[in-house]
Amino acid sequence: MISLWGILLPRATLETPWFAVLATFVAINTVMYVALAVAKLLPPVHPGGWFTSRDRRGETRSIHPDAPV
Repeated sequence: MISLWGILLPRATLETPWFAVLATFVAINTVMYVALAVAKLLPPVHPGGWFTSRDRRGETRSIHPDAPV
């Protein structure tokens, strides 16, 4: 008798298409939250520093001209 039931729901409920869709949604949602949590643990990425652009100054305009750019 126990083998015909799932943990909380009967086997017939667990084998329905709507339950499969719900389980798929929960699985995708879980993977996305794990990816976001891992991304929060990593150091920040600043892609603006990867490339040089034409609008950057060639020399400093600071009051300290010998300061590094």
